[in-house]
This record gives sequence, structure tokens and C-alpha cells, in this order.
Amino acid sequence: MSLESVRAFFAQKAPDITVIESQVSSATVALAAEAYGVEPARIAKTLSLRIGERVILIVTSGTSRMDNKKVKALFGGKPKMLAPDEVAEITGHEVGGVCPFGLVTDLPIYCDVSLQAFDIVVPAAGSTHSAVRISPLRMAELVDAEWVDVCEHRLAPVT
Repeated sequence: MSLESVRAFFAQKAPDITVIESQVSSATVALAAEAYGVEPARIAKTLSLRIGERVILIVTSGTSRMDNKKVKALFGGKPKMLAPDEVAEITGHEVGGVCPFGLVTDLPIYCDVSLQAFDIVVPAAGSTHSAVRISPLRMAELVDAEWVDVCEHRLAPVT
């Protein structure tokens, strides 16, 4: 169902973008990088967080780590990762397929500036075997995301 909601999202808002399906799991950054032939930093991972009573999504580069102090300063509270059952209920996507597209709940979406280092990133597309290739700026525009700086930025090792 989740993959279908993502397909419907792109059919309506960006019909030029095609959902890619993989025969192997892309549920983690490392698996996704291998499945789609990109370096891990290009995987756009979506974090599902509760801050006080609010639930938000933050999309970051696959090799970036969230900086709790930056998140707390920006959003006014301590971030807590949602439990897998909460993630599925609130986003409509299972863990490993969470993305900012085709959500069942209207949530605030934020994109970390770590994504701006790339011309193309690869976020999941609603399942553990699907993704899209998209520019970070277009992704943010399509989901009405706000750009934020909430990660520790590390250079990924060259492989």
C-alpha cells in the first residue's frame, strides 16, 4: 500500500519521476547504496521524530548523524525517534521505506543541508525495495520542506 501511495504522489505532482524497485532490500543506508549503485552519502534517509507533542520528518544525507543539540535548539525540545509501529501508523510507510512522499498524515518535513552537497539523492519510496532518484532541491520543493542544519556533518570516506 505504501509503495502505491508514493506512486500516486509522483503521478500527481511529478510524473517525470519513476519509482525504482530493487530485487534486494534497501532498508538500510548501506543496503540502499549497494542496491542503487551510489555512495552511502547520497542515500536520503528520513528520520521520524517526536519533539514534545509534535511529530516531524527530517531527511538527511545517509552518512550524516543528527545532532540532538541542534535539533533541540531549533525545535525547542528533545527529539525522540518514533517506535516502528508508530512510524508505520503515522507515515503509512514501514521502517526501511520511510520517505517524505505519499504520507498518510500531513507532517512537517525538513531537509538537512547535508543533502545540498549532491545533485541527485536517492530516498526510499515507501517500501524496503523501492527508491527514487531526485535532486534535493526538487524533493524539498515537492514536499514543501524547510531547509535546516541539524546534523553533524562529516565527510564520507572515498570508496
